[in-house]
Amino acid sequence: MITVHDKAALRSWISLCRQQGQRIGLAPTMGNLHAGHLRLLEKLRPHCDRIVCSIFVNPTQFAAHEDFGSYPRTLEADQIKLEQAGCDLVFAPSANVMYNGHTDQLTRVVVRNMENLLCGASRPGHFQGVATVVSKLFNLVQPDVACFGEKDFQQLSLLRQMTLDLDFPITIVSCPTEREADGLAMSSRNQYLSPEERQRAPMLYRTLQQMRDAILQGNRDYRMLETAATGLLDKSGFVTDYFSIADANTLQPAESTTSDLLVAVAARLGSTRLIDNLTLCNKKA
Repeated sequence: MITVHDKAALRSWISLCRQQGQRIGLAPTMGNLHAGHLRLLEKLRPHCDRIVCSIFVNPTQFAAHEDFGSYPRTLEADQIKLEQAGCDLVFAPSANVMYNGHTDQLTRVVVRNMENLLCGASRPGHFQGVATVVSKLFNLVQPDVACFGEKDFQQLSLLRQMTLDLDFPITIVSCPTEREADGLAMSSRNQYLSPEERQRAPMLYRTLQQMRDAILQGNRDYRMLETAATGLLDKSGFVTDYFSIADANTLQPAESTTSDLLVAVAARLGSTRLIDNLTLCNKKA
């Protein structure tokens, strides 16, 4: 495995792979890798000959009050994990390299109708930053296939739409959410939790499961279920950003006849913002 930090070295390696007729897979990450990230590589492996993992804490997807400065940066430990997982190349650029010296670059990628829903409503500009940096990675790596986790379902949906709309010749594959033994979705931000908060955090997933079970039992009053779930979480010490039962295809609020459902939540526990979701089919629609 090799690590490169500049675009010229990356492009040279990509060119060599192409000359050899090799297919390339890409796993974009912000580093501080856990088992969920490594599962992306496992998911990519059947689809390609070479795997590229990018490690870049992207400043343009963080608001001024968010944790960009404190976000854990663990490149050396990440390199060891990636080499053991069979990664071929790590692309770890600086912000100066990625944005050509200007993180306030004039060009932005906007996926309308999706970017301001759910997490986008409380994190304005976040998904513009995500879409822009991923489109840059797509142009630099030119992968045949790219893999994203389902834990951030909105991000996955938005990037699928971007790939379609901008005619990137890339297959997007998704990887199911990797969970701890108690159900908590793996996240680099879990390490921010205090021991007491960590003990309480699995309530997020249990609440999703309760609402899923209510739907499977025939409850179609989705707004009532959203209110009930928010109340449960708030009483358990969370500060709920949203609890939403949405159309899994559009991310718009689900109706009683919506077939493919996304049950999604974002909530703060102390200073840590956690997200999670479940999908299901409304078989009675």
